[in-house]
Amino acid sequence: MAIVYLGLGSNLGDRLGNLRAAIAALAAFAEVAAVSRVYETAPLYVTDQPAFLNMAVKVTTALGPDDLLARIKAVESDLGRVSGLRYGPRLIDIDILLYDARVMSSETLSIPHPRLTERRFALAPLADVGAAERHPVADATVAELLAALPAADDVRVTADQL
Repeated sequence: MAIVYLGLGSNLGDRLGNLRAAIAALAAFAEVAAVSRVYETAPLYVTDQPAFLNMAVKVTTALGPDDLLARIKAVESDLGRVSGLRYGPRLIDIDILLYDARVMSSETLSIPHPRLTERRFALAPLADVGAAERHPVADATVAELLAALPAADDVRVTADQL
C-alpha cells in the first residue's frame, strides 16, 4: 500500500460540501488516514475569482500513480468539475502532492507536485497531516518547506474540521 498526500480545493458553490463530497468519494479506492484543517486562501495566478477553501488528506491506496490520477479525475468529473481556464474557478480540484518517496514525470503527472514547494495554500494543510514527510526532490520536510516561505496573511485556517 502506498502512502499518498492529496491537496483538495474548491472555490465555487458549497465549498465545504464539495470538499466533504470529494473525501467521501475517495473512500471508494483509498483509505483516508488523516484530514487537515480547512484553509481559506486567496486565488493565485488568476485573481479575479472567489477565495478557495483548501485542505490536504493522507490516504493509503493499492493504486499506482497513473491509476490513482485516473480515479481522481473521475471523482472531479462526477462532482461536477468541467474544464475551464487554467488556475480558474472550480467546484473541486484534487492534486497528488506526494506519493511515497516517488519522483516521476510524464505528460499527465508529475510527482511530487511540481509547484508544491512554493505554495503556502498546499503546504499549510499538508503540514497538518504530514509535517515530517520529506519532499524527495527538495530534501526537506514539509514543515521546513513551509517555514521557508515568506509570511503571508492570505492563507488562514477557517475550519478545524469538516
